[in-house]
Amino acid sequence: MANFLNNVLFIFQRLNWLSVLDILLVTLIFFAVLYSLRDTQAMVLLRGVIFLIVALVLLTTLVELPAFSWLVQNSLPALLLSIPVIFAPEIRRALERLGRAGTFTLATNTKQPSSVDIQKVIHSIVEASARLSARQHGALIVIQRMDSLEQYIETGVQMRAEVTPELLLQIFYPDTPLHDGAVIIAAGRIVAAACVMPLSASGVLNKTPERQMGLRHRAALGISEVSDAVSVVVSEQSGSVSISNLGRMIRRIDPERLENILAAFFRPDTTTPQRVWLNRFFPYLFTRKDK
Repeated sequence: MANFLNNVLFIFQRLNWLSVLDILLVTLIFFAVLYSLRDTQAMVLLRGVIFLIVALVLLTTLVELPAFSWLVQNSLPALLLSIPVIFAPEIRRALERLGRAGTFTLATNTKQPSSVDIQKVIHSIVEASARLSARQHGALIVIQRMDSLEQYIETGVQMRAEVTPELLLQIFYPDTPLHDGAVIIAAGRIVAAACVMPLSASGVLNKTPERQMGLRHRAALGISEVSDAVSVVVSEQSGSVSISNLGRMIRRIDPERLENILAAFFRPDTTTPQRVWLNRFFPYLFTRKDK
């Protein structure tokens, strides 16, 4: 025990501020990688890779196997080169998030609706969602925040209309020309309808008890993975209302809870630029968890 304590004290005596900075940088890199892979199918693959590496290290160190050790040592470089190919979607998503995090100063200069207009828009979305849920009419409403959705707006029908419950009900009425696709709301107005959204590739919905999720739910989660937009989706089968943001989905919420969540997302932002940057690079790091 005394030798162990002496060894620990010896290690701490050798530490300086550069050593601490070195450890913090390595820790930050591992944290960023694991956080980016959280709740994705790649996390299962990463566990398998770690288990394989640990098993190979134990076999080559504890047991004398010359031929097997030679094979492992020669195949390890190929395994390291294959990691970027295996995790290409996750690496791309992390780089996109980093790129969006560097553009927050430009986005904050855009004209934003007043608090009264925001409350009116939120009330219209909540009322429309409740009525669509009661009628079991499927709907997907995407609300733009800081990231531009222009490339998705161009895929739909331009509207530039005021947000009202009646208009949303009319858009998502079954068999109408605009009921398929998503409605995009930006700057307090409906800018386009029947927009095509990217489908989620994270596999989060596959972990839910109801795995027969439709394209609306996958599109709602998909747009939240590639941007900071908030999406509200109404199920055509069950009429349940869900909300998605930053790769997370909260399902089966009532109108009051939906209004509270939307109000929390679109309240005036008084956070510092440093905190905004960290929150955009590490989703939900500063966002309050909904319980």
